[in-house]
Amino acid sequence: MHVAETVAREAGELIRTGREGEVSVAATKSSAQDVVTAMDLASEALLRRRLAELRPGDGVLGEEDALTQSSSGTWWVVDPIDGTVNYLYGLPAYAVSVAAVTSPAGTDPDPATWTVLAGCVVAPQDGRTYVAGLGQGATLDGQALQVNQAQPLIDCLVGTGFGYVAARRRSQARVLAELLPQVRDIRRIGSAALDLCALASGGLDLYYERGLQPWDLAAGSLIAQEAGAVVTGLRGQPAGEAMTVAGPPARVHDLVAYLEASGADQDS
Repeated sequence: MHVAETVAREAGELIRTGREGEVSVAATKSSAQDVVTAMDLASEALLRRRLAELRPGDGVLGEEDALTQSSSGTWWVVDPIDGTVNYLYGLPAYAVSVAAVTSPAGTDPDPATWTVLAGCVVAPQDGRTYVAGLGQGATLDGQALQVNQAQPLIDCLVGTGFGYVAARRRSQARVLAELLPQVRDIRRIGSAALDLCALASGGLDLYYERGLQPWDLAAGSLIAQEAGAVVTGLRGQPAGEAMTVAGPPARVHDLVAYLEASGADQDS
């Protein structure tokens, strides 16, 4: 946990101070609206350099650069800026996410099969630091976290997010429109890592999202689980790109049933 927190804080300070100047788009990914800034690249470069210094032999899976292999059996899964569009627009909901994972022998890190050992999510704008270790609980700035008690679905505040490709957005909008009358309200923060941390700290009752990549999910999923949440996918599958659902066990069951019936894991 110490290494995850150390490097996440360092990257967080880099991007926080970088936000004081002009921020511009360096590249795009899945669509013209799915952007990468120069600071995304600089933050990941810092994370990779520091992890190589502190944990030589470990591999790294990051959002902006290629997978580096591990000779130790441990990989670091890093998101240099989770919430890049927020960062570009000067909104405070962005984070650095760092997690250590192990995978079955001979396989690359994959949310379907990995074990997350430790994770840290830092929100640089205000310094909030979420940390978790497998079997060791989760904390926010040193204070233990616990998810909210399960409430009826109609009383749940639900977090979600959207993709950047038009076909997926149409499908997500349909699912959301049908869900909205069944819950207290919906929140779209713009950072999956902070969504999962908000769930862990009681700021959300439930969370779901289609399209999460490994770096979106790794640290936040452990923090949520160690705070008492179930983190799962649909149709008996683990959390991953097809769908991630998180919250107290009883309510997750209800939300999973709705999402399965709605075909929320399909772009149609």
